[in-house]
Amino acid sequence: MSVASTRSLLHTEALARRELLDVTSYDVELDLASDEARFRSVTTITFESRGGATFVDLKPVGLNGVRLDDRPLDPDLLSGGRLPLETTPGTHVLVVDAVMPFRNDGEGLHRSVDPADGRHYVYGMSFMDAAPTVFACFDQPDLKAPYTLRVRAPHDWVVVGNAPAALVDGGGQQPGTWELGPTQPLSTYFVTLVAGPYHVVRDEHDGIPLGLSSRQSLARHLDKDADELLTMTRQCFDEFHRLFGIRYPFGDYHQAFVPEFNAGAMENPGCVTFRDQLVFDTRVTRGKRILRATTVAHEMAHQWFGNITTPRWWDDLWLNESFAEYMGNRVTAEVTEYDDAWTHVSWSRRQWGLRADQRPSTHPVAGNGAEDALTALQNFDGISYAKGSSILRQLCTRLGDEVFLAGVVDHLDRHRFGNATMHDLVASWERAGAEDLSPVVGEWLRKAGPDVVRHDRERGLVLRHSPPAAPAERSHLFDVVVLTPGGATTTPVTLTADETPAPPVAPGAAVVLDPHEESWAVYVPDGETVAALVDVLPGVTDHRLRAGTWNNVKSGYAEGAIAPDAVVALAVAAFPAEDTEDTGRHTMPWLLGEVVPAAATGALERLHRAAVASLVLQQPGSELQLSAYRAGIRTASDPATLRAWLQASPDGITLDDDLRWRLLTRLAVLGGTDRAELDAALTAAESSANRVHHTGATASLPTPEAKAYAWERFTGAVEVSNYELEAAGTGMWRGGQEQLTAEYVDRYVADLPGTGAVRSGWVLAVAATAFFPASHVDAATLERLRTLLAPGVLEPAVARRVADAVDDLDRQLAVRAAYPVA
Repeated sequence: MSVASTRSLLHTEALARRELLDVTSYDVELDLASDEARFRSVTTITFESRGGATFVDLKPVGLNGVRLDDRPLDPDLLSGGRLPLETTPGTHVLVVDAVMPFRNDGEGLHRSVDPADGRHYVYGMSFMDAAPTVFACFDQPDLKAPYTLRVRAPHDWVVVGNAPAALVDGGGQQPGTWELGPTQPLSTYFVTLVAGPYHVVRDEHDGIPLGLSSRQSLARHLDKDADELLTMTRQCFDEFHRLFGIRYPFGDYHQAFVPEFNAGAMENPGCVTFRDQLVFDTRVTRGKRILRATTVAHEMAHQWFGNITTPRWWDDLWLNESFAEYMGNRVTAEVTEYDDAWTHVSWSRRQWGLRADQRPSTHPVAGNGAEDALTALQNFDGISYAKGSSILRQLCTRLGDEVFLAGVVDHLDRHRFGNATMHDLVASWERAGAEDLSPVVGEWLRKAGPDVVRHDRERGLVLRHSPPAAPAERSHLFDVVVLTPGGATTTPVTLTADETPAPPVAPGAAVVLDPHEESWAVYVPDGETVAALVDVLPGVTDHRLRAGTWNNVKSGYAEGAIAPDAVVALAVAAFPAEDTEDTGRHTMPWLLGEVVPAAATGALERLHRAAVASLVLQQPGSELQLSAYRAGIRTASDPATLRAWLQASPDGITLDDDLRWRLLTRLAVLGGTDRAELDAALTAAESSANRVHHTGATASLPTPEAKAYAWERFTGAVEVSNYELEAAGTGMWRGGQEQLTAEYVDRYVADLPGTGAVRSGWVLAVAATAFFPASHVDAATLERLRTLLAPGVLEPAVARRVADAVDDLDRQLAVRAAYPVA
């Protein structure tokens, strides 16, 4: 189903419909046992109207019938995902009998087949515009209602959802009927269903039934991780109950790890869904475990902020995400074994938010002007999470816990199971004892873009520059750390003007601005600091300080103030193995994707030697050793090295599926393997994860056939899951293969506008990013890609992603122009 075939809800339309309607209840019957491609959905909505015309949201593949107050409606009236209704004042009952599609893009009711054993699994993702592909509804966040679901499912399936599920009919080899609810009042985007032959682990804590579930092929891995997951869940429940004094109100608390999930997780009340890559079937680093812990805590925080009290409209989405981001990280650090959670956040989230805030597409944290639901989805980014969280953390420091938490509790109590706005929250804080918060709202939440803060060594000043497009008068309170071979000196600085005296600095010392990230700004180190860090950073053992220092360097590089070769020199001297993850937002991908291609010849080999040296220095079996080994794989340029590692791993490293495919993928990039070997490796260990690895490795081969293979997935000529699609895009554009992929730059420009006909929603935008020709950093490519940004060429979701990628490409070109390689 294409977005082009439906209309996104306008904010003005949502306001009018909310003014007209109150929804009393939903009763939804789903038949999941009759067909593998589609399912019957019968929805009964009881609602009150003040009289007038409105519409119900509905995106079926077939419509059996519609009745309003026992009067049949013409199914042909359905257009653009909307069925018009004429209502009189009073109570109405709408019954919609529809046929809905099982989807494979991680939205709606997603159905997948596990290649490990052929079992089918289903889960619901109703966020944003997806709910109407599952059931008929008034799809906006401020029309809440209780839900009752009746689900017909195959006999060997388990059903879980927003309320405890009971098998009320069926048994033996016949399909069974499960009943769930009624729930507490929910927004449509929270409604979920998890159904299939899932492996389930059950427990209880403080009167709350707990559950975990995964595919059967991951059962032993879930069992292995269950104690850690349940322990964290208990710890977080106790802490949230202590902090808020409000009991969790949604009955059971089930955490379902589901296949091919787009986001990290979704906070559905009573049944949180997570991507099942968070059930670890191979060895992982501490960074990955911290990510899982903070995700668990983040989704639990949502049960209060977001689920009890929900934003009225998507422009207050930050009320959900910023709050859950702050509280999730805070609670993880304070009550779980991962007391270094804030350090991981520094490595993984800070630059994500800052880069989003520096782009032309930046937007305010609050009141971001989302005129329709799909536009709001594009603002679901690092600003909503990282920047908003940082501002809340600053505000909590300023107000103190007593006032901050009292305001939150007042907000939740006043709007229990209802909807609210940012202004409601601010009013609650002011009632709790905060002074007038309008400056915070105006300067921090309503103005887009970060201040840029620099250290002027010669003048002994810290300089603040606010965004020219939105001049601000923001004050900053943070530490300045001066690093010398003898140690570190910390001085607090309050920055209330464009120029503020800086602490004294001896020649040759490095100055790190706000390394503990107490404020929100782009911090740019001076040239002498960058040079000094090569000598002093290797001796720094404080991991939080090291992470903050690297963020100064990354910001300085993005601002064009640091040469690529200087960054490489620092990475070689102080190899960042402690940033143990190597997904897109972390240090190693940044070094390899942006810095090394702009540096002098030999930069990759220097990094490889540094990675191998770090590998040798680390304790065998440690997570730092695993991090260094992964870096060694990614930086290797000699296939013989990779072949040797395939045959015999270093002491302390076990060659599991993840590492084997990392080695094979790097061999593919270098032309050191072929399709036959990759196919054989997949056949030897068929799984959903290995299928994704295989797709990425195959697309990475330096052959015309490999690039054609990837492109068939982009255009939709070959239909694959969302994860395989993204992997194909990653493999498509490998550095060093530009001659092979040159023709696809024009094909991207030509084919991208048509992808809305073959996919929609989240995956539509993800594909645009994954297949963006990021390896072609040249002016001709930039100008070619800019033609896509002309009005009307791309759908908004895609245009936003392309505009951001074009801005990144423009910045990389600016760095190369400023620091040309001889």
